Amino acid sequence: MEITYASPSSTDFADGSSMPTSTRPVRIIPLQHPSTTSSSSSASSSTWAALSRWKSKVQSMTWVEWLEVFLPCTRWIRTYKWREYLQVDLMAGITVGVMLVPQSMSYAKLAGLEPIYGLYSGFVPLFVYAIFGSSRQLAVGPVALVSLLVSNVLSGIVDSSDELYTELAILLAFMVGVMECLLGLFRLGWIIRFISHSVISGFTTASAIVIALSQAKYFLGYSIVRSSKIVPLIKSIISGADGFSWPPFVMGSVILAILLIMKHLGKTRKSLRFLRAAGPLTAVLSGTIFVKIFNPSSISLVGDIPQGLPSFSIPRAFGYATSLIPTALLITGVAILESVGIAKALAAKNGYELDSNQELFGLGVANIFGSFFSAYPTTGSFSRSAVNHESGAKSGLSGIVMGVLMGCALLFMTPLFEYIPQCALAAIVISAVIGLVDYEEAIFLWGVNKKDFLLWTITSTTTLFLGIEIGVLVGVGVSLAFVIHESANPHIAVLGRLPGTTVYRNTQQYPEAYTYNGIVIVRIDAPIYFANISYIKDRLREYEVEVDRSTSRGPEVERIYFVIIELAPVTYIDSSAVQALKDLHQEYKLRDIQIAISNPNREVLMTLSRAGVVDLIGKEWYFVRVHDAVQVCLQHVQSLKETPKAADPSSEERLSPFQRLIKQRAEDSSVAELESGSKDIDPQLEPLLSRKSS
Repeated sequence: MEITYASPSSTDFADGSSMPTSTRPVRIIPLQHPSTTSSSSSASSSTWAALSRWKSKVQSMTWVEWLEVFLPCTRWIRTYKWREYLQVDLMAGITVGVMLVPQSMSYAKLAGLEPIYGLYSGFVPLFVYAIFGSSRQLAVGPVALVSLLVSNVLSGIVDSSDELYTELAILLAFMVGVMECLLGLFRLGWIIRFISHSVISGFTTASAIVIALSQAKYFLGYSIVRSSKIVPLIKSIISGADGFSWPPFVMGSVILAILLIMKHLGKTRKSLRFLRAAGPLTAVLSGTIFVKIFNPSSISLVGDIPQGLPSFSIPRAFGYATSLIPTALLITGVAILESVGIAKALAAKNGYELDSNQELFGLGVANIFGSFFSAYPTTGSFSRSAVNHESGAKSGLSGIVMGVLMGCALLFMTPLFEYIPQCALAAIVISAVIGLVDYEEAIFLWGVNKKDFLLWTITSTTTLFLGIEIGVLVGVGVSLAFVIHESANPHIAVLGRLPGTTVYRNTQQYPEAYTYNGIVIVRIDAPIYFANISYIKDRLREYEVEVDRSTSRGPEVERIYFVIIELAPVTYIDSSAVQALKDLHQEYKLRDIQIAISNPNREVLMTLSRAGVVDLIGKEWYFVRVHDAVQVCLQHVQSLKETPKAADPSSEERLSPFQRLIKQRAEDSSVAELESGSKDIDPQLEPLLSRKSS
């Protein structure tokens, strides 16, 4: 479409510049402006459209699809290939189950509970998750980080030897389950996305160090203070050095070395992959055999463990629920960030889709049912899930096999657990958390993004010295502060034209890009709202004053006459930004500067239209492309420099009609090539300005 733009009239510019003798057609794409009626009803129509799509989707769902929503296990049951999958699922379940039994007892001790509650936590939740969980490889059960959180909060309420301590741990599992279910049902899992990976990495690194130090008492042979801060732990270790005992230290160190060697070999050599899963069982067996043979009196043992399956009971001690809410929220956050993240990664590797909200609901149901059978909070384990995946697990059947193995251990093997050395369980915990010390992430962040490295450092330091809750709060607070700072100070770029093209790019990224005298082209790379509009206005004023004339082309003018704002990256604009845009327009108008808007999306354009900004600036100053805006602005700038010249008719009169037609076509072809950027051109001829006619 061709639109002819005449030079500006005297009402457009106060300096009274004269008109050029003629104008040429400028080829631009017309911008479609929404009508007032459509813009006012767009929000409601889009809402109704979304509701109608949801309604039609619900109505079209078959009973099988409804069954898959409520029982995700039916997805893999319907497509299960018994001949191919049964053997690998059985082997994976047995492998991880062998790993789970000793780990469960170790993590229960870390949580301040008796080992039997770790076994209970690795029993019922596995069966429930296999039914309601959507991941086919995630291995749920007790984990080190959650166990530390449980110990940290409950030790501040009651002594671990009190029966109330156990009741509160079970109540905490129920509360975590309810929160996970609510977040999953209302699809609110996205809230935790505001916690960056740097915060999680720094938090888990510091927590791993605290966990390892808290287990030192089983190596050293004397008790140390229970704390989630590194300073009290170190002071307690140093002050109790007189009670040091060599036998548990030697045994624990040897078992830890065996565990680390087996884990390393299992990771690095495929043929020895089974060693990674067999490590905890080897530690327990070797320690138990040594105790049975030599009966060392200085090595503390697990002691008597009740035999049999857990009985059904309703969680009690609801009077303490209010004090447990922060920890329940924190454990829920860990479940979302770690478990759901692991589950999605494993789903991608195994070629199936996973709904994170449904996964969160499955974890919540597992915790709720687990609390009815004396389990403390559980979630997905990174190490056991990795072993499950590497062992070839294809479905939730592997989780059921783990549960069966745990049930057999509760029914028949608990008398054997009486002679397990406590230092062996501590070694299992330490070997598991060593992998959580993510120093490689810190090195990576230092090289890639210093701000993320600072966030990692702040989170890990505050967690170590001020405690887990404060560490997480500080990390999340600083992370949100960084997000707010980035949002309130968005990236704004001055654009220039790449030689030989109609493409406009950041002049700092493309130094060869050139600008035009009298015109500033600015791209705003963020939504515009109340928090950043002041910053944007300040930057626009700076760009108006600080113009780099070394790369500018076109008519020689002394100041800026046009500001072209590229709105393609702007996804949203609020009322405060609209009002600020009106003020900016009035401010520019007083200085004879015209705003031009390029490529606003539909939502932004409707907002501007409803607010009257489109009519205030003028519909003719809204363009589809930056290049269209530049062409029109260049004609106006050129009109300020030109003066009318009398045409010399004698030269044209000597041309025949055929010669005039050839000349006209050649000039039109040159114009098209210059505008499209498809022709290499003399820098002195490009910018394309108005062509004089005879």
